[in-house]
Amino acid sequence: MKKGREAVIPVIISGGVGSRLWPLSREAHPKPFIKLPDGQSLLQKTFIRAGTTQNVEEILTVTNREVFFHTQDEYRAINPSIKTSYILEPNGRNTAPAIAAAALHLANSYDHKAVLLVLPADHLVQNQAGFAEAVNQAVQLAQAGYLVTFGVKPNLPETGYGYLEIDSSSRLLDIKNSEVSTHRVMRFVEKPNAKLAQEYVDSGRHFWNSGMFCFSIETFLAEMSAHAPDVLESVKESLLISQLTQKAASNYIELDNHSFDRAPDISIDYSLMEKSNRVAAVTCDFGWSDIGSWNALSELVEPDSCGNRMIGNGVLHETSNCYIHGDGRMIGTIGIDNLVIVDLPDALLVADRNRVQDVKFIVQQLKQKGHEVVKVHREVHRPWGSYTVLDEGENFKMKRIKVKPGASLSLQMHYHRSEHWIVVSGTAKVVNGERQFLVNANESTFIPSGHQHRLENPGKIDLVIVEVQSGAYLGEDDIVRFEDIYGRVT
Repeated sequence: MKKGREAVIPVIISGGVGSRLWPLSREAHPKPFIKLPDGQSLLQKTFIRAGTTQNVEEILTVTNREVFFHTQDEYRAINPSIKTSYILEPNGRNTAPAIAAAALHLANSYDHKAVLLVLPADHLVQNQAGFAEAVNQAVQLAQAGYLVTFGVKPNLPETGYGYLEIDSSSRLLDIKNSEVSTHRVMRFVEKPNAKLAQEYVDSGRHFWNSGMFCFSIETFLAEMSAHAPDVLESVKESLLISQLTQKAASNYIELDNHSFDRAPDISIDYSLMEKSNRVAAVTCDFGWSDIGSWNALSELVEPDSCGNRMIGNGVLHETSNCYIHGDGRMIGTIGIDNLVIVDLPDALLVADRNRVQDVKFIVQQLKQKGHEVVKVHREVHRPWGSYTVLDEGENFKMKRIKVKPGASLSLQMHYHRSEHWIVVSGTAKVVNGERQFLVNANESTFIPSGHQHRLENPGKIDLVIVEVQSGAYLGEDDIVRFEDIYGRVT
């Protein structure tokens, strides 16, 4: 039996990398996982925001397998009781196929009058009460058959955002004593130059296009069928042959790789919102930012008397208007102004604050060179925990490995390396060839190359080991998996 038409299902879209925030954002640790000064990630803040929406029965997240388990960990740390479900994309095809997959999937279990609230995973909203009021109005419009977008009142002539223009003479809902208003959307406009952006701000009719949406399943599918049938049909095909895994607390569906790859790579704005005549906007100001640059991220840190904003340890002498982000090392600066400095264990960024949008060019060059610093941090998250590369050189690599209670690495083998495991804390359950045994703190074991082996944490606290690898080739792709509880064996 399908669930009721009053339901609101938040759909969190978590697919972008956020290359403009390199080196903090990486392909395997993208922008939604960046921790803000208060200790919460952008993804966690979005999850909290979604969970406080009225009539929420579950939260669906569209993401990819690479960060699936990390996403689950982020959610559990905030609210382990709320029902969650997932759609796992084999590759990113932009927002139109992602949202179409969510709507088609949810249509199987919800009344088609039920409302989807689509939220990017990497945006920040600082006025939660204002956002909740805007969502309430958006849900009313969605139930009336509109495709609703959220227009944010601009407080400066921002050239990094797209804009939408409203019909100011049309008021769709009579809302008294509120900063929220509802209008038909006349058109969407691309990111403007500075002169045009100022004209937009002065007009009072133009609002930042936030990339958040609200519509019923019924309206969305009907409008997609009319304006983007190729997207809808290709996603339908992929869902029909995709595998659904159901568990008590959550379920997930992995989209078929080959069929989903045929879906057009197109945004929801281009494919639908700019074409439909049923688009409305809820316009408001609830402290929204897409945190799209280092300057935007720096605004979350209080400045000192010289305009400097700092995370980490530093001594600043005759330094002004700088953002400095450190991770462990002491940073000293002398006689500099208007710079962004991001110092991480494996990468350093120094940029003029007026040029931070150009960080993407650094990322492009690193990609061309095939550099690992684009993909991963020194600490790499895995379904079972994480590992950190402590040191490496010719024919050796040293890692700190942390395994969560009850978690287990795959039963695996390496052709080109042997491994020496030293237990730092906790107790390790080890499979080494034909033998299975426990290794306690301050004890060790040696895994020769060619041996099947597995590491498991049977205890109640984190298992921490130091792994010393030696061999002619130490790449992460020298892993042959035989068994894996996380579905990584083909």
